[in-house]
Amino acid sequence: MTTFAAISDPTRRDILALLRNGEQPAGDLVEALNLPQPNVSKHLKYLREAGLVRMRVDGPRRLYSLDAAPLAEIDHWLESYRAFWSRKLDALGDHLSRSD
Repeated sequence: MTTFAAISDPTRRDILALLRNGEQPAGDLVEALNLPQPNVSKHLKYLREAGLVRMRVDGPRRLYSLDAAPLAEIDHWLESYRAFWSRKLDALGDHLSRSD
């Protein structure tokens, strides 16, 4: 699964947001998302396949953490859009300045 496909789902984005706070056991993610465990496991699998999440085993628990490195691909893709919006916002600022 590509990074873009992985973050296209709102539940997977919610999982990534939860993992920004640090490593969490699967049970905590299930509780925070208020979804059935099999659903959360499916989303975690997709995120692992995309390289966005790492899993480690600690006895009976599965602990998940964020690996944000693949998000650099999205950041790079967005760069051209940042320039586009920057020009638009600069033009808006110029227009507003002339309107005062």
